[in-house]
Amino acid sequence: MNQQEIHMERAIELARTGMRRGDGGPFGAVIVRAGEVVGEGWNRVLADQDPTAHGEVVAIRDACRRAGDPWLGGCEIYTTGEPCPMCLGAIHWARIERIYYGFRISDAARAGFGDAEFFGEFAKRPEERRIRSVQLAPERAGNLLQEYLDLPDREIY
Repeated sequence: MNQQEIHMERAIELARTGMRRGDGGPFGAVIVRAGEVVGEGWNRVLADQDPTAHGEVVAIRDACRRAGDPWLGGCEIYTTGEPCPMCLGAIHWARIERIYYGFRISDAARAGFGDAEFFGEFAKRPEERRIRSVQLAPERAGNLLQEYLDLPDREIY
């Protein structure tokens, strides 16, 4: 087995353990930098009663905590399933550079996971989505944004 396969096997092992314990679905993730594992996680949605506790997000949180840094540049993520929209966003925000995944979103749909539906929703204009989006207090919120822009020591991310 090559290193990539070893990391994917670890993600599968994490997912299987969490799944069998009842923590959540069959989703595990391993984050690697320069050949070394820097973060791991598995789906903990049910265990934590947290809809954001997907395997990839848990692994990102673990890697960032270990590194003491919110950025994971130079890293790769190995995940049992193709990332959902939330996880894909988190992967981009963390600056992870490559994704390796096992089963596809269309495969996850067979188990009842609605990721494809979410991708479809996000492709629509906000006012056409199932969950309506309405702009409110744009001037006050805009003032807050300007206040942030005026902070002398703000870190751009």
